[in-house]
Amino acid sequence: MTNFAAPIDPFAVLADYEARSLSHVAGLPEQIDAPGLWRGLGYRLGRWNMVTAIADIAELLTLPPPTAVPGAQGWLLGISNVRGTLLPVVDLKQFLDGERTVVHETTRALVIKQPGGNVAILIDELFGQRQFVDSQRVFPEESPEGRYRAFVTDAYQLGDTVWRVFDMARLVRTGEFRQAAVA
Repeated sequence: MTNFAAPIDPFAVLADYEARSLSHVAGLPEQIDAPGLWRGLGYRLGRWNMVTAIADIAELLTLPPPTAVPGAQGWLLGISNVRGTLLPVVDLKQFLDGERTVVHETTRALVIKQPGGNVAILIDELFGQRQFVDSQRVFPEESPEGRYRAFVTDAYQLGDTVWRVFDMARLVRTGEFRQAAVA
């Protein structure tokens, strides 16, 4: 007597895979887009813990070696070829406070969406995705001074850490940032 296995239903296999995958997600799907939930990518810029909206970030890279651009501001490190696309590479800390970023193994570049083409922004250290709810919004005792102030729009506290919201969309719209040539 021949024993045949029951045919495999591809839809059932996919449904099972989805159910098992969702059981490992930190939040349920309805919590991912819940009202009052804000998601960003956390990083360190100098001594400040910053977070930028996920929607403003196209990708994350290890620092691609830039080629210098003659006649550019010091904070424009140059341009890099990333998979056939030329990206300007900006040292954000130097743009904001004149202090050069020391490049080491934790240094990363956030590729930021902007009209006319993306730009790679150098950060000191990446911490990964962070989620906040309205009840975590705070008014920190200490705020960044100088140019930082124009781009830090909010703050959230998660445990003992205050995360300042850095508005990259506002940064890339400023004339000073868009004009990298030395006058």
